[in-house]
Amino acid sequence: MYGLSDYDLKPGMETDSIKSALSEPSSKTKRSRSHTNHRTTHRSHSHKSSRTNRSQNQEENMAPFQTTVTVDETRNGQEVIEVQILPQDENWGENTTAITGNTSDQSGSVEEVSLWQNDTDTGISFPCSRYVGTTIAVIIAIMAFTSPTLMLILPKIGFFPSLGASLSAAEKAELLSCGAECKGLLVSLCFKLVLLAGGTWAVFIRKSRATMPSIFVFRAVVLLLVLICCFTYWLFYVVQITEGARESVTGEESLEYRSLVAYAASLTDTLLFIHYLAVVLIELRHIQPMYYVKIVRSPDGESKAYAIGQLSIQRAAVWILDKYYTEFPIYNPYLERLPVSKSRKPTSSFKYYEVDGINNTSLQSQTRGGLRESRRRDSSHNERFYEEHDYERRVKKRRARLITAAEEAFTHIKRLHHEPGNNGNGMDCHEAAQAVFPSLARALQKYLRVTRQQPRHSVDSILKHLSLCLSHDLSPRAFLERFLQPAPVLQNEKEQKEVQSWSLICDELLTRPLRSGVVFQLRQSDVSLMCTFHALPHFNIAEEVIDPLTNRFVIRLNSETSV
Repeated sequence: MYGLSDYDLKPGMETDSIKSALSEPSSKTKRSRSHTNHRTTHRSHSHKSSRTNRSQNQEENMAPFQTTVTVDETRNGQEVIEVQILPQDENWGENTTAITGNTSDQSGSVEEVSLWQNDTDTGISFPCSRYVGTTIAVIIAIMAFTSPTLMLILPKIGFFPSLGASLSAAEKAELLSCGAECKGLLVSLCFKLVLLAGGTWAVFIRKSRATMPSIFVFRAVVLLLVLICCFTYWLFYVVQITEGARESVTGEESLEYRSLVAYAASLTDTLLFIHYLAVVLIELRHIQPMYYVKIVRSPDGESKAYAIGQLSIQRAAVWILDKYYTEFPIYNPYLERLPVSKSRKPTSSFKYYEVDGINNTSLQSQTRGGLRESRRRDSSHNERFYEEHDYERRVKKRRARLITAAEEAFTHIKRLHHEPGNNGNGMDCHEAAQAVFPSLARALQKYLRVTRQQPRHSVDSILKHLSLCLSHDLSPRAFLERFLQPAPVLQNEKEQKEVQSWSLICDELLTRPLRSGVVFQLRQSDVSLMCTFHALPHFNIAEEVIDPLTNRFVIRLNSETSV
């Protein structure tokens, strides 16, 4: 249970913020209406753009409320400015503006492209390709596991009536009897089957991790060996039963049950060896590192390098995607263009004079345009440097404010110990989170806005996370970790899907093993991973022995030293 100590929200807080937010735009609206009829059309358009810039600057600084300014021009030349208040609680993560390079009328957003790509996951072909391999493997495994047991049960239930048909009932019972040696073989067979079932469950009975475009060669080889083994043993089993029935008819020595038990035990031994081969090929072969892979994500350029073992190209792609979703930071497309706080207008430091009264207006305008363009090209890197520096300064400032606000908000919460008189005085963790959240909502929204994380975090998710942190007595820094450290990729709620579809682009056959120089690309919507493989070097380590007699030192005293 939680309690609030001397903390409450003031009812007039929201009203004062609305009045302060509306005071400046309303005064500018009255001034623009009074002076619009006395200005020309050219000046009205210039002032319209200036007011729009001022409104955008105000919109960036206002929190937790946002405004949208609409400028309409009537037929009489008057301008009507409409200001709409958007409460923060209703549109927490939907009031950000993304600046992209899409200028076509048919261009779509990133969400639409991802939805379009995921439509292929809902068709009939995807479940078939996803479960057909697993289904075939399960059928072959069940057939192989039940074969030794069926070989022992079928003669007992009389499935082969020709076996011992010429014998009497007593002789047939004696033929199917199992002595001490036979019972020992049965006990050994039971333990082998239990070990085979446990090993198969521990290694292979698991959910499929990926649906690959080509077959998994090693798994196909193992299944083929199991299938050939079962077919061969059943073929010789039927032949042995037939020969035993023919010998019983001719009066020769009949087939004993003990030989069938030994035959089933040999099948179990073979299946155990095949299981060992499958563990070596599928689970152990790629453990030793042989290559290192450099992964570069486009378009933000985030890169990492890992050591990887001997895998096929398609299995290496699955391994890389596991690393990507668990170790790479979240890709934020809204940070491709840094938000600029102040518009930098290029100014020219050159002055032009008329010589001998000649007015070369066109020549001057062309010269000014060329000089301005050359200066812009020369100073583009300088402008980028200052923009990035200013953006980092703003992020650090908002980060410090957010940490301070969170620490102050957590000081208002204290846990109530279980006492008989405190049963009805406290709040649960969700109510405490709702009470504390308004004190840090302003700083949190400003930080999410400057880091372009608003589309990822809604009010409900933040309140749920805050209540979870309060219920486990976490610190303010632990609560802010989700917002200050945008990693890994699976932390993003939009990436938490059951199926993630990627396209593998490679010039070589996907079932071939890795080698030095292999390059392939994994692509999903606007994100692509360029993977380059290189062989790890051979390390030549030589032992060097230092003579113990050389580990002796002499101190040389000098009059100028302090020793």
